[in-house]
Amino acid sequence: MIRVLQVFSVMNRGGSETMIMNYYRNIDRSKIQFDFVVHTKKKGAYDEEIKSLGGQIFHIPFFYGYNLFSYQKAWHSFFQLHPDYKIIHIHYFTIAGAILPIAKKYNITTRIVHSHIAVKTIPFIRFIRLHSLRFFAIRNATDRFACGSDAGFFFFKNKNFVVMNNAIDAEKFKFNPSLRNKIRSKLELNDKFVIGHIGRFNIQKNHAFVIDVFKEVLNLNKNAVLLLIGEGSLKQEMKDKVLNLGLEDKVIFTGIRPDIQELLQAMDVFLFPSLYEGLPVTIIEAQAAGLKIIASDTISKEANITDLVQNYSLEKSPALWAEIVYNNGNKYIHKDTLVEIIDAGFDIKSNVKWLENFYISKAI
Repeated sequence: MIRVLQVFSVMNRGGSETMIMNYYRNIDRSKIQFDFVVHTKKKGAYDEEIKSLGGQIFHIPFFYGYNLFSYQKAWHSFFQLHPDYKIIHIHYFTIAGAILPIAKKYNITTRIVHSHIAVKTIPFIRFIRLHSLRFFAIRNATDRFACGSDAGFFFFKNKNFVVMNNAIDAEKFKFNPSLRNKIRSKLELNDKFVIGHIGRFNIQKNHAFVIDVFKEVLNLNKNAVLLLIGEGSLKQEMKDKVLNLGLEDKVIFTGIRPDIQELLQAMDVFLFPSLYEGLPVTIIEAQAAGLKIIASDTISKEANITDLVQNYSLEKSPALWAEIVYNNGNKYIHKDTLVEIIDAGFDIKSNVKWLENFYISKAI
């Protein structure tokens, strides 16, 4: 059996983590097994499922930049204890340059770097760390993957790379009117105009803007409700903002949820004004659920695989965004997009065979 070492920060329900779990569930595990290295001792949302599927989870200390020596020492120890791996697939790509020279030394013959984001502007400190290690990542990688062209060009520049689609189980997200009614009734949202957002509470996802837009939507429909799905370091700050605006009865913080496909059914419109992205899995999922999506124009147009996505500048006012959100979601009748998702190449069933064959070819 081929065992592939997948490297992440933590296995929570983020975009790249969800993507790899989609592949993991569907790959032929009699031939290929995934193991995971994470950079925390905290339990991740997917940890139990990984173990149930036969995977192992290993813990490496977090990389801060200043601890480069001790960080690389931890990887030396890891490879000495686990000499059988021949394929490493790094999704936590900003630190790939610190790992891959060591992986090469220990004869890891297939060393994959996977870019998941495309950023136009990033903080100076992160820029320095990213690009100081980028050289070593590209020099020591045998294969370069990206979630889309923009993400590939961002990290690999003029180097060749392969696009690995952020594929989903499209059938699971297919719009279902009876399920929509059931979930809305369960959440007591039957007579509400429901705006949804899924994403980790960090600067990238722009939650403050989401809340500002929602506040303006309430001027158009007092029965509007905002569903914020996810966890993260800025969650309490956003809760405080909601409280200060007097919106606590209108905003629902769901935390991390395993039933994303059901929550999408309950929404009337999906709001996604990120500051930067690669090719977000959540936008693919929202389209698969037949939702209208109002997103920032900083997000790659490669994500627009149906006509349900509209992109707007973040320089436009929250009031204008609110009008667009309300006009698109109000009385909109969801549509079945299953065939479109499959035809666009984002269904997991076709994509998993490609990845399977890739790993097998590298293990020969």
